[in-house]
Amino acid sequence: MTGPTVHELLWGTQQRPKRGPKPSLSLDRIVAEAIALADSEGLANLSMQRLADRLGCAKMALYRYVPGKAELTALMLDGVMSDAPDLVAATKNSAEEPWRAQLRAWTVATFEWQCTHPWTLAILLSARPFGPNEVGWFEAPLAALADTALNGPERLDTLMVLSGHARTLAQATVGGHTGDLEEHMARELTQTLAARIKDYPHTLAAFSEAGPPESRDNALHFGIDRILDGLAVLIATRAPGAKK
Repeated sequence: MTGPTVHELLWGTQQRPKRGPKPSLSLDRIVAEAIALADSEGLANLSMQRLADRLGCAKMALYRYVPGKAELTALMLDGVMSDAPDLVAATKNSAEEPWRAQLRAWTVATFEWQCTHPWTLAILLSARPFGPNEVGWFEAPLAALADTALNGPERLDTLMVLSGHARTLAQATVGGHTGDLEEHMARELTQTLAARIKDYPHTLAAFSEAGPPESRDNALHFGIDRILDGLAVLIATRAPGAKK
């Protein structure tokens, strides 16, 4: 009897093992423990043996539930994403146009779970099977764009651009806040360039004008605004009667 495929595991269509002793583990417990290990020590330190040690079982016992690490990481990614946010409910009091408010909320939520689980960043850039939670994270923002004049490829490209923005900032945030990093850069560059103002006037001016730390940590929303501004212009050109 062959083990369950990753698609069966992700979408819950696999059958329970019928042979052998009564299971002492569960797939949910295995995935939860694997996520905890990756959160604390990174994905590179996750192995089936180390996971078995944490669970207090034999390594071979894990293979009754999941074929290997590749399948396990797919389950882990889908697990940390959980259900997609209710973008309509989350933005009901927003003064922005609904599609803008919902895409903003989606991008911020994406950034937050990636910062919480930084090991997911490498997985997101690799070819992988998609689980129900990840597909749900596609569905929510695509629904927000459904009534715009954007076509299918443009809606998908919108998600790619916004998720890329969130991922880039999440990578910068891992190990410290982007505000802390920018404050460090400002301090170091100001000192380094103090005697080289003529060579790097614009760099020094930009960091000198950055203001207090609380005013600088705004790259996430600044980028979201610029992306959404561009989309708004494109959508406006598709409106009935708009000049071509």
